[in-house]
Amino acid sequence: MNINIPAQQPLADNDNISLSDVHRPQYGRYLEEYVPGQIFVHPRGYTFSRAAMDVFARTFMQCNPLYINSEFAKTTGFPSTPASPQMVFNIVLSLGVQNDSEKVIANLGYYNARFLRPVYEGDTVTAMTLVTDRKERGKDKPGIVTIRTLGLNQRKQVVLQYERKLMVAYQGDRLPTTPIPPNQASPQFPWQETPTLSLPSSTLDCVNTRSSALTGWNTYGEHFKEGQIIIHNNGRSITDEHLALTYLTGNTHPLHFDAVYSQGLSGQMSGKPIVYGGLVFAWLDGLASRDLSENAIWELGFTEGYHTQPAVSGDTVSAISRVLAKVDAPGELAALYDMVTIQFIGVKNITANQALDKHGASLFIKENDKKALGQAKIPDKIFEIERQLLIRRQA
Repeated sequence: MNINIPAQQPLADNDNISLSDVHRPQYGRYLEEYVPGQIFVHPRGYTFSRAAMDVFARTFMQCNPLYINSEFAKTTGFPSTPASPQMVFNIVLSLGVQNDSEKVIANLGYYNARFLRPVYEGDTVTAMTLVTDRKERGKDKPGIVTIRTLGLNQRKQVVLQYERKLMVAYQGDRLPTTPIPPNQASPQFPWQETPTLSLPSSTLDCVNTRSSALTGWNTYGEHFKEGQIIIHNNGRSITDEHLALTYLTGNTHPLHFDAVYSQGLSGQMSGKPIVYGGLVFAWLDGLASRDLSENAIWELGFTEGYHTQPAVSGDTVSAISRVLAKVDAPGELAALYDMVTIQFIGVKNITANQALDKHGASLFIKENDKKALGQAKIPDKIFEIERQLLIRRQA
């Protein structure tokens, strides 16, 4: 189809300027706008390219060759290199920010996250959220909203599901946000109460064909035991690169890239843009990967995760892991893999060794429990979460 378009003529003049019809679109939600049972279908979606997958894995220092070496992925039973779970998590969370959390005061925690199937080059992931609970604490206090979010591929298969808790203020005299389209039919929300992991069956067939030279010899299932503490050696200094990485994942909260917005806030969040928490988690994961997950076939998920302190450009983050449990993997994987549960801790502006020497066992006590125990929170501690990994055995 060919269409002739007339030349564009300049229309703006200096005489007929009216300010009577000004629009100021607002995104996100205030507390009273979250209704339990409400479902948001998030805009845009994201198609995973090989280049973006590779850049993400390398930017966040991922050492598991499953995500950066296509030949290794094939010998592990995958048809091609999957996207790292951290990338999938960051993309799905970011897709939901425009509806879920662009107005929130704080992200209070991640819960019950499960990575249910791989995402490959060419897959397109969309996201949707269900509001499950809203707790109000009075008009002068922010409330707590609980949501569930799904990431689905182009075949409507769930690739990731997780819960979040958000601290949200009332609207008050602020501008209204963009509502859900009127009369929009509520879609199905295929949350799995009993999640089912779907991996290629060939991951069982290929267990003896992998090149052990490409992964650490001391990070197989046999090398982890309950109570073990692993100090991950390197730290990672964050620069203003985090602004561009926030754009690349599609996170639209101005707290992470708008200095004027950040300077207009009061309290701990005022000043520089705060580093988007998903990026902090991804850097910590990468710093730990050569000690922890080089021989992992899959990240099962995580729960009880909190950003206990904010990070800004110039901060240096480091990671510590504590093995909480090791059991046989479920189902057919039991003969070949261990399921290892890790308490994963991030610290800032102090080495992991110094943090352990300074804080000892207190480092592993959950920050939300400190007040009840009569303990002070740790300002050096930036992140805590419990992860579960499927790690192959060497034997």
